[in-house]
Amino acid sequence: MQDLRPSEVSGEQIVEWLVSARAQKQVNLDLGLRLATQAWSAAGQRGYVAEHLEAGILRAFFLFRHGDMAAMLVAAQALLPGLREQGNSAALCELLRWMAFASAEVGEFEMALGHVNESLARARQMDNKALIAIALNAVGACLERMGDPWQAERLMNEAMALLGGAANDFELMVSHNNLATVALGMFHLLRHGKQADHQREAADALQRARHHAGLARPYALTLGDGFLLALSDGNCGEVLLHLDELEESEKILKATLARVNAHRFTALGWRVRCSLAELDLRRGRAADAAHELDVLLAEAAGLAQQAVWQRLQYAAYRAHKALGDDAKALAHLELYQAAERHRTVAQLKAQARFVVSRIEAERALGGDTPAAERADADAEAGLRDPLTGLGTRRGLELRLPALMRSAEQRGAALTLALVDIDRLAEITTRHGESVANHVLQVLAQMLRDNTRGSDLLLRLEAEQILMVLPDTIADRAFEVCERLRQTVEQYPWARLAEGLDVTLSIGLANAPPYATDLLLGRAESAMYRAKHLGRNRVALA
Repeated sequence: MQDLRPSEVSGEQIVEWLVSARAQKQVNLDLGLRLATQAWSAAGQRGYVAEHLEAGILRAFFLFRHGDMAAMLVAAQALLPGLREQGNSAALCELLRWMAFASAEVGEFEMALGHVNESLARARQMDNKALIAIALNAVGACLERMGDPWQAERLMNEAMALLGGAANDFELMVSHNNLATVALGMFHLLRHGKQADHQREAADALQRARHHAGLARPYALTLGDGFLLALSDGNCGEVLLHLDELEESEKILKATLARVNAHRFTALGWRVRCSLAELDLRRGRAADAAHELDVLLAEAAGLAQQAVWQRLQYAAYRAHKALGDDAKALAHLELYQAAERHRTVAQLKAQARFVVSRIEAERALGGDTPAAERADADAEAGLRDPLTGLGTRRGLELRLPALMRSAEQRGAALTLALVDIDRLAEITTRHGESVANHVLQVLAQMLRDNTRGSDLLLRLEAEQILMVLPDTIADRAFEVCERLRQTVEQYPWARLAEGLDVTLSIGLANAPPYATDLLLGRAESAMYRAKHLGRNRVALA
């Protein structure tokens, strides 16, 4: 490739570079990046806006697939202002998603949430259901990297439900592959737990990962995209490793590594090589595993994505421990734990910032009134319960019909969950009204912690709370409510009052039909069935 100064480059040469760069997307990432970078520089200097933007997108694409997330973010930041000037577009939404993934991979969670929320907002402004679903998938991917695969899985399933039967091969590939990745993340979090329920949940997560990895592969093959195929096969090989199907795992992982090396998917290659090292360890070849992991850690130092770096450190700890090299094992364990602490702190900061931003955004929908004034106005208007801060029945009358109409117009899912506090009257009689009020306040916070900003939370009666869950199918709502039920059951209520025990009975009803009275009646019937079956359970209408 002849190097020319940008001022010496003709428009025809820029177009030729772009055509050649596009041709390298499935062939040679390094060559594609060089061509796109030359086109970017020359088009920028010559003022060719369309060519400049296309070259910038190609640069970001090649860096993303190479796995150089820090460089990708620098390139994307340079491109973003120009792309924003063009208005909302699929290309802008996609770039923001890449930036969100890259930010999450390097542990910049606040930045990740900012990018993915902008992508989602722009997709909604365009009223593009496919872009909304892909953006929701990206939100879930960020949450998984932040350490919350449960919320991530919920969002991704809702995204699939939003697309319904209209999803194309790419959307289905992304959905299933991301769900496989999230389930693997859940498995890694739970696998070391000593409680039997954690072990069962880890085993279930692994089976879901296998299911979704298997479903993703045919779509990747149809799309003819080597990167997507390597992603799905890498997940499949890792799942089989943890299921002790070692021969099949090795076969898939080695074929995947060959594809990764051929295309120079460097960061993805580190993941696959880590799985192969873990396979050696599983077969009792600790020395081989330790050597390969030490080589990997040297290669990936300062470059690897955070999750991959942590996995490499933990695998190296296990390998050196198996060899009896306690000093090296401890060093790797300390590095793993330091990375985990860093991730946790970053996660908490990002979540706090995200919650504040989400609340401000929701209140902004009602106008420019300051937040404190709006809260006071809500209370005076009878829209907010003064004890719990939740909405009231009047709020239900004002807000649920609009949510119902929106869901019906979009053909979207919507679920009502009627939450009843078991024996609240007995709690009040035995422990006093102040304790009962404290129970309600704690429960209200648990509800806020386990739902999204778009969900509607309303206190209907003394002991009844209604959750309105837009874009949520029944089985996802069941999982959310079952997790809430377990959280309440396991909470140390006795700290509030000796002998205090709190449980919930929850009834679910999902649209269609999109009729408020009918759905409320069905949710109430399901709640009473939960009571009849012994309380402390979730029942579907």
